[in-house]
Amino acid sequence: MKHFIRPDGSPPVNGYSHAVAFTGAMVAVSGQVPMDGGGNLVGREDAEAQVRQVYANLIAALRAAGSGLEHVVKLTVYLTDLDDLDAFRKVRDEYQDTDNPPACSLVRVAGLVHPDFRVEIDALAVAPNAG
Repeated sequence: MKHFIRPDGSPPVNGYSHAVAFTGAMVAVSGQVPMDGGGNLVGREDAEAQVRQVYANLIAALRAAGSGLEHVVKLTVYLTDLDDLDAFRKVRDEYQDTDNPPACSLVRVAGLVHPDFRVEIDALAVAPNAG
């Protein structure tokens, strides 16, 4: 992978790359939500707990597909409240390489499929161990 964190003429970034080039098999991970393996909502009123659970789900999905967080090239983050952005960034920076971050889009949405979900994240990754 090659990360283009801030190409000439691009605006400053905060924890993401403007572009990431890669080769190999690709994994598309559906939007992950803050539910545990038993189908229970995690962190009803706690954005950080919800983001942690979403990352746990991302890790599990990526691992099943022969990949991992270190191979993520693009995230799309959906937040129902932009006040949760700091919680997202805190957890993201614990889980992902801050020197070579993936490309990322952040979308504020009016709601997600469950009224208590505060965050949903989908991902594109390289699958070096697929097959």
